Amino acid sequence: MASPKNYVPAERENHWYDYWMKNDVFSSKPDNREPFTILIPPPNVTGVLHMGHTLNNTIQDILIRKARMEGKNACWVPGTDHASIATEAKVVALLREQGIDKFEIGREKFLEHAHQWKDKYGGIILQQLRKLGVSCDWNREAFTMDEIRYQGVIDVFNRLYNKGLIYRGVRMINWDPKAKTAVSDEEVYHEERTDKLYYVAYKIVGSNDTLTIATTRPETIMADTAICINPNDERFVHLHGKKAIVPLVNREIPIILDEYVDMEFGTGCLKVTPAHDINDYNLGLAHNLPVIDILNDDGTLNEKAEYFVGEDREIARTKVADKLQEIGQLTKTEPYEHKVGKSERSGAVIEPKLSLQWFCKMEDLAKPALDAVMNDEVQFHPAKFKNTYRHWMENVRDWCVSRQLWWGHRIPAWHLPNGEFVVAMNENEALEKAQSINANWTMADLHQDEDVLDTWFSSWLWPMSVFDGIANPDNDEIKYYYPADVIVTAPDIIFFWIARMIMAGFEYRGEKPFKHVYFTGLVRDKLGRKMSKQLGNSPDLFKLIEQYGADSVRFGILISSPAGNDLLFDEKLCEQGSQFINKIWNAFKLIETWTDFDKIVDDAPDWIVKRNKQALQLFNDRLNVALQEIDSAYGDYKISEGLQITYRTIWNDFCSNLLEWVKPKKDTVIDRTTYEQVISHFESCLRILHPFMPFATEEIYHLLRKRADGETISTSAYPNLEKASEANYKKADELISAIRNYRTKNNIVPKHTISFVVKSQDEAFYKSFSELLKSAANLESVELADETPERRNSFLVGTDQLFDLSTSTSINDNEKAELKDEAKRLKEFIMGIEKKLQNEKFVNGAPEQVVAMERKKLADSQEKLEAITQKLNG
Repeated sequence: MASPKNYVPAERENHWYDYWMKNDVFSSKPDNREPFTILIPPPNVTGVLHMGHTLNNTIQDILIRKARMEGKNACWVPGTDHASIATEAKVVALLREQGIDKFEIGREKFLEHAHQWKDKYGGIILQQLRKLGVSCDWNREAFTMDEIRYQGVIDVFNRLYNKGLIYRGVRMINWDPKAKTAVSDEEVYHEERTDKLYYVAYKIVGSNDTLTIATTRPETIMADTAICINPNDERFVHLHGKKAIVPLVNREIPIILDEYVDMEFGTGCLKVTPAHDINDYNLGLAHNLPVIDILNDDGTLNEKAEYFVGEDREIARTKVADKLQEIGQLTKTEPYEHKVGKSERSGAVIEPKLSLQWFCKMEDLAKPALDAVMNDEVQFHPAKFKNTYRHWMENVRDWCVSRQLWWGHRIPAWHLPNGEFVVAMNENEALEKAQSINANWTMADLHQDEDVLDTWFSSWLWPMSVFDGIANPDNDEIKYYYPADVIVTAPDIIFFWIARMIMAGFEYRGEKPFKHVYFTGLVRDKLGRKMSKQLGNSPDLFKLIEQYGADSVRFGILISSPAGNDLLFDEKLCEQGSQFINKIWNAFKLIETWTDFDKIVDDAPDWIVKRNKQALQLFNDRLNVALQEIDSAYGDYKISEGLQITYRTIWNDFCSNLLEWVKPKKDTVIDRTTYEQVISHFESCLRILHPFMPFATEEIYHLLRKRADGETISTSAYPNLEKASEANYKKADELISAIRNYRTKNNIVPKHTISFVVKSQDEAFYKSFSELLKSAANLESVELADETPERRNSFLVGTDQLFDLSTSTSINDNEKAELKDEAKRLKEFIMGIEKKLQNEKFVNGAPEQVVAMERKKLADSQEKLEAITQKLNG
């Protein structure tokens, strides 16, 4: 049965994905092969697929598919993250729509709703990934709150606590007043904005003097517990040892001295509010100041503020300013540009807050993780991110691991009637520990901590927990698959996730969790803007797949995606991918016609056999060089570069050159040996392309030959590398193009044959590939010249000079002008190289191959100049 006229992705992609799933192509179990392991960065259970996911997962799929074709035991573990803050926000909003309040129904009922929501919506993103063609082992799907992962998290918390690395204390933390939870430093981003700088006059106790402070937050004035001045500031020497009066609340506070104060900023006087600013908090500790917290968890003012109780902090800011104006203590305001911290999860402005939280000490955990990256035991691609990593790791701070939420891993600590607590694996163990303190206590006397752990506390264990390597550290799977080969991620979670996974790997297994980290860039639109719903510049991924097919979308997002750098996405790149598939499909259809029209014969004329043998030899050389280049690109994690080489090899070298060189014309045939080798080369091209564009390659692979049931290109052998030089291929390609250009320039119709004699130092080339040159360029003959023919049109290809025997004309004025320009350019080029080679520092310091290349360029240019000079003088 003849194949369809066109390849229609929408009609075939689901078919092939179902085929792969039916034949269990992506499944992996430990055996005697070399493992190749990739762990998916678990997307939020709340997420839907966007362009960033598409880039990240396409790269992972390319790496895992290539490893599978290389005969490795390729294991790509999928999964999702429970995403505490995001999921709880979704469920709270859903319940609110139903008139249900989270606190009224209580924790257990709320968690029932949350699990129902997760079961209904939580797997959407993984289902969407299948549309993209990703080849995860779906039998291994993990969830950060499933039983295995849950037990692993509780186990690690207990171990760290028992080791003294988990502790509970009051610290200044980042508070998200919208989500009503603590967030880590890494979950805060800073946004430039313009606010007002308020100048407020404070009265001095026992005098008519005042001092003025400048603040962006007048609503916190009621929490002031000191005014601080620099002891070296001569303007305020008279205030040393004095007290000031807080406006509105009329509380006396000391004027303290500390060199922390910047004398140049504002007025040189600083209001100190230890409860609401991290720097003020540190000043308060140094000077033993009281702490007055005037904010509720939702960012409204509480009773300690005395004024505007219940008002949101932003509204209270304006009202306090108005009140200060009214009593004559607001002296002026002015615009002030500064950076404001915001929660990555909710977008709310972060509130520094003193809070009782759980923390993990990081300093001891960080050292082996830092060393592993700096000595390339764990390799970063690109390596530039090592400096970012080092800076953070050398300045690491304790990790606030508790969150004031219900959805997540509940902290395994039980509070006792005497105010103490015990940390345990479960209730029974907690009770046992409690009764060692007081034998009369029952479970009713114990109360488990209300907080849950930071989502990243489960994610940092991912390389181990997906193989049940926490509770069962010696099981066959963790010993076989760990460490993973590569993690693909964005650099914005280098601290959230990458650093912490490396710490956990060394802490619990004494070795790195993975060998390589590939950092993707940010996907931007073609104008360089970050994609967002607000700008309306984020394309609908599934409409793109519907229009162009998954292969073309994968091509479009990867073709211009250098590792670690942002990429500019343009829908035209998907169109280019679609055109590429059409090019390959048309190549298949061309080959199909050779069978349909009985063009394949066992005994072809000698000249056809010779020509085809020469063409196949040249293409084989080019293909092997391309394989070397692609292999090098994979090795350096330059995946986009690998796709570009693959694209050029298939489009230019296979489709445009090899097929054109050997295809039978209207009155000619192709020998069976060549036909079979062309099919084999086509299969090699499909195998090279398959990791990048899996669906179309599978389709054509099955059409090229009859395949066994269950056979797939996905597990066919990736082409082997053979050492080769492409010099002859490039020369043939350049000669054929030059002759065609010569025809066009001289208005010689393609069907007319031409005879050439060639003056060249490379006689062996012309003897070896004359049949191909004659056929591809439609030449009557191409012979080597014993002497330089007189009065013949000629042109240069490299250093070779070709003379057209069908002409008997001297060069015209235009050609003469062009040759003179070329001679001038060559002379300048030669002078530049000679100057470089006369530089002893270059000759002695540059790599030997670089110097040799410069000398070759000089010799070639001199030879070419001599040929041009002879032509001008002839």
